[in-house]
Amino acid sequence: MTRDASPLPLSRPVNVERLPQGRGSFTVEATPQECAALAEDFGIVAVRDLVGRFEIGGSTSLLRVTGTVEAVVTQTCGVSLEPFEAAVSEPVEVTFSDEVTPEEADALDENGMPDLDTPDALVNGRIDLGALTAEFLALGLDPYPRKPGVAFEEVAAGDDEKPLAGLRKLRPGGE
Repeated sequence: MTRDASPLPLSRPVNVERLPQGRGSFTVEATPQECAALAEDFGIVAVRDLVGRFEIGGSTSLLRVTGTVEAVVTQTCGVSLEPFEAAVSEPVEVTFSDEVTPEEADALDENGMPDLDTPDALVNGRIDLGALTAEFLALGLDPYPRKPGVAFEEVAAGDDEKPLAGLRKLRPGGE
């Protein structure tokens, strides 16, 4: 989980050093303002009913966060360009360690891809469950949204018709 200098639209830091025996249950519910900010960040029409439910277990040096992120999002159909709602439900399973630096957590493998075996960095004894909720919401979004029931229909030109014949008719002196 990477953080930049800009403020996060959804932030719920948890001090893991205060967890009883390194365990805890947490629910993150985004406000309408946070949902609107996330929708703008993600370039979608709307986000509503965003909830992250998490279980934290392990020790203060190596924690495992599991749970789900659920929301209703409004996206624009890539075929009809109409807005439509879709449910998002994304499972969460992340390991955090205080022995990993943020740079090590963001390291790439030999193929230039993020190394999935490296735990995320536990920074100043905290995990931001709000940022984790936003991150997994983004992972659950359909990159090519299509409204249910809408199909892409390929336009086929007739065998005797040339593809640009209609344009030629528009120019002066055309057919």
